[in-house]
Order: sequence, then C-alpha cells, then structure tokens
Amino acid sequence: MNEEIFLRFLLAAVWGGLVGIEREYRSKSAGFRTMIMISIGSCFFTLISSTLGGANPDRIAANIVTGIGFLGAGVIFRGENRVNGITTAATIWTVSAVGMGIGGGYYFAAGCASVFILVILVLLPYIERQIDLHHKSVEYTIVFRSHEYSGETFELALVKYGLKFKPTKKEKDGDCYMLSWQVQGDTQKHWLLINEVTADDRVEKFNY
Repeated sequence: MNEEIFLRFLLAAVWGGLVGIEREYRSKSAGFRTMIMISIGSCFFTLISSTLGGANPDRIAANIVTGIGFLGAGVIFRGENRVNGITTAATIWTVSAVGMGIGGGYYFAAGCASVFILVILVLLPYIERQIDLHHKSVEYTIVFRSHEYSGETFELALVKYGLKFKPTKKEKDGDCYMLSWQVQGDTQKHWLLINEVTADDRVEKFNY
C-alpha cells in the first residue's frame, strides 16, 4: 500500500514536472515547481478524499476544481490590447486533473492526458504563429491636420493592401484629428502599410 502511494506521488511529480518544464522554458508565471505542486496536491487530495470521505468519497476531491479555479484566476491579467495568462490558467486546470487521475489510480488516462497537454503546448504555438502571419490584428492610430490628410486617405491605403478594417475611435481638437482602426490581414501587408504611412509627411503621429 505504501509503495502504491509513493508511486502515485512520483508519477504526479513526473507528469506535472514535464508540463512545468515547458512553462518554465517559456517564462510563464506558473512554471516547473508550481506545476509539480499542483499535480502532487491534486493527487494527495484525491487519495485522502477516498479515505476520509466516508459515504461521499468524492466530496474533498470535488473541491479541487474550485480551488484550482482561484489559482488559475491569479495568473490571468489584462494587457494593453489582450488578455494574457489564459493558456497558463488552463494548463493549471488540466495538470490538476492529471494529478486527480493519478490519485484515483487511472495511470494510463493520466499519462495520455499529459502527453496531449505537452503536444498542445509545444506544437500548437507554431500553428498559431502561422495563423497570425496571415490574420494579424493590429490597432492603428493616426494624428493629422484636417486640411493635409483624411481618414478616407488612410482607408484607401488599407483597401489597396487588402486589409480588413473597422473604425474604433475618432477625436478632434481644432483642425487636428486622431483616428483609430482595428485592422486585420497578412503580416507582410501590414508592414507595407506601415512603411507607406510612416513615409507620409502629412501624418503627424502614427501608432501601431
């Protein structure tokens, strides 16, 4: 019995550690040690739940999901243009599930889940980058004098390069305008647009 318990903790540490290495390599907030602790903790809670749960052997283990939810929320934060940390939060959630599986004796299922987690974290970012290359979303903001330039001039440039756009903000101060667009399209076309607009002396300020 003791050997079985030790084996479960060891497997939980190994699988959690492998996922943690990937997170540590990418300098994420929940890295090597954190993932091991999550996996071992989930494994241990599952073990003691079956022992101390009495008529409801799953009542302690069921609360792992709630606790992990709070832990995952702690690594999510809003950046300037996007929400960051969601993948790490989801990884915490799935690693806890692996730990629970090992604690419950489902070694093969936990191993398969861990392999899938690693494949998703290691290989899928490459696919995401390829998607981003052809469907990059950028917010552009230009400042110009109304008698020298216009929003229509900028939109004609967007159309010329085949970029999809949506106006998001418009402000006026005297004869000075500040306009913003959310623009989507191929990365190379974005750079062609940026080169054209930055070379235009009529644009006083261009942010992207």
